[in-house]
Amino acid sequence: QVQLVESGGGLVQPGGSLRLSCVASGIISSIYNMGWYRQAPGKQRELVATSASGGRINYADSVNGRFTISRDNYKNTVYLQMNSLKPEDTADYYCNAARGTVGYWGKGTLVTVSS
Repeated sequence: QVQLVESGGGLVQPGGSLRLSCVASGIISSIYNMGWYRQAPGKQRELVATSASGGRINYADSVNGRFTISRDNYKNTVYLQMNSLKPEDTADYYCNAARGTVGYWGKGTLVTVSS
């Protein structure tokens, strides 16, 4: 059974930082494209950052330069370091693992950026 479990969300002030983690079980994450997506209230889910199995990394324009995706394949874990957080970063953040036509999602972790 495949599971993706996110953690690290919470309440942070504007300008602050958070580090999200996603631990994968039931798959060998090193052969999957791993990514982070987010969904704000009333909005569609959107891509935040992806880390391809071959090493290519991609960021949404809105987070480029502030967020960093990384992965530890030995721990089957992908991270999202979020710096200089803004209120508009408030959303549920979801981990995704994809390979070919197969994809898996975690249940999400809530990030709230507010003073």
